[in-house]
Amino acid sequence: MVVIGNGIAGSTAALTLRAEGYRGSIVLIGQEPDAPYRRPPLSKGFLRGEMAAQSLRLYTSDTWTRLDIKLLTSTTVAAIDTRRRTVDLGTRAPLPYDRLLLATGAYPRPWPSAHRLAGVHTLRTLGQARALSRQLTPGARLLVIGAGMIGLEVAACARVRDCQVTVIEAAPHPLAHLLPAEVSAPLTALHRARGVGLHTFVHLQDLSAGDNGVLTATDRSGRSWEADVVVVATGTRANAELAGEAGLAVDDGIVVDRYCATSEPGIFAAGDVTSQPDALLGGHRRIEQWANAQEHGVVAALNMLGKPMAHVPLPWCWTDQFGTKVQICGWPLAADRTRLSGDVDARDFTATFHREGLLIGAVCFNRPAQFRDLRHQITLTLPAVDGDGPG
Repeated sequence: MVVIGNGIAGSTAALTLRAEGYRGSIVLIGQEPDAPYRRPPLSKGFLRGEMAAQSLRLYTSDTWTRLDIKLLTSTTVAAIDTRRRTVDLGTRAPLPYDRLLLATGAYPRPWPSAHRLAGVHTLRTLGQARALSRQLTPGARLLVIGAGMIGLEVAACARVRDCQVTVIEAAPHPLAHLLPAEVSAPLTALHRARGVGLHTFVHLQDLSAGDNGVLTATDRSGRSWEADVVVVATGTRANAELAGEAGLAVDDGIVVDRYCATSEPGIFAAGDVTSQPDALLGGHRRIEQWANAQEHGVVAALNMLGKPMAHVPLPWCWTDQFGTKVQICGWPLAADRTRLSGDVDARDFTATFHREGLLIGAVCFNRPAQFRDLRHQITLTLPAVDGDGPG
């Protein structure tokens, strides 16, 4: 068994293979130098300076040795030969596989030419978080491009560290890809109350650096913002190039069925890199969420072992900003009716989302117990899965 990608999906799959009694060889390959770690704290506790890198580790350092899982870090896979069933590791001998799992995740969408500008960051890896953290010094001017989850979390962390923060967003409101405006509004108000300059309907045209090192972002209307540090947080792309070059079906991610099977026999995929069946709306979509990737890794391992299990995902995620916990699940934007209960202004409320009378989504501000109940209720409404397994 070979697993490419040692994030939460790949690591969980490798551990599940052992837990399910598999005694053969398992190789877990990661491109980063670090052993598997938790990504969600990178834009939360770690960036606020409240967590050390050591505390992010998913498992103890001896886990992989004890379970006889060969962990290869700082290793890039050059190609997959589906005919010979081998993985090309460049300078190493080709690695044969009987079953292969692709859990290569996603990478941040870059701003064109931004890689040539000092002080411009994206945030996905521990190395990137370390580099950004070093520049969030008191008084530093930070510009965040994108008011999605990562962008808002970075902005909140930087304000806690006494940076001057501006966020610009092309959409009409923050978190527009997840929530309607009326539900995201309390979070918008919270950021502005804490001193974040938050601007929407901003269509960025240029990002440049002056001779003095100051970065300038200019939009189509001619407005501009100066900064010492810029974070580009405009979403991600599936890291699916390796799969595409090997001839697997790719469409905004590696296309898989409910059993994590790709278009190539013997190759499975899991996590953020996949385009998986949507349980409610039909079609395929990528789900870029930690919980989904973890669950997907378990299901992938079972199917690699010939133990058919379908993955019927309920998207859900959470964020912590300025002491406010926001939890989101389901398909809020697909609803035809929204109900609010609680104190919206105090950020102590619940929003439920309904479609043709069916509960399909929920958002809770500072109500974790209620969120657990609602998430469970929504799972009960998901359609049953037909079929006996992959293929």
